[in-house]
Amino acid sequence: MSEEYTPDLYTLEDEDGHEQVFEMLDAMEYEGEKYYALTPYYENPEETLGDDGEVVILKSDFDGDEEIMVSIDDDEEYERIGNIFMKRIEEMFEFDDDEDDDAGSSTYS
Repeated sequence: MSEEYTPDLYTLEDEDGHEQVFEMLDAMEYEGEKYYALTPYYENPEETLGDDGEVVILKSDFDGDEEIMVSIDDDEEYERIGNIFMKRIEEMFEFDDDEDDDAGSSTYS
């Protein structure tokens, strides 16, 4: 039985009221705060090809009892959290490039 991948999707609204769908790449707690790494989601695979691979880093906050995702205003905090996420994401999607290098190389005499 094969398991079908179902992405965790979130529709977020920016300050201008525009909605966009994002896929959750990772979530973590760091120094008592919860952070999320998301990337734009496209239903049409061809749209994904034109995407620049943007990763959006957001932080958990509360609006009353409801948890919401908000921008990180502090540049130092954003940079620190962004670097942690990028390292984690690289490890999640790590590929063995050695096999590709060996298969694609040829020796000419």
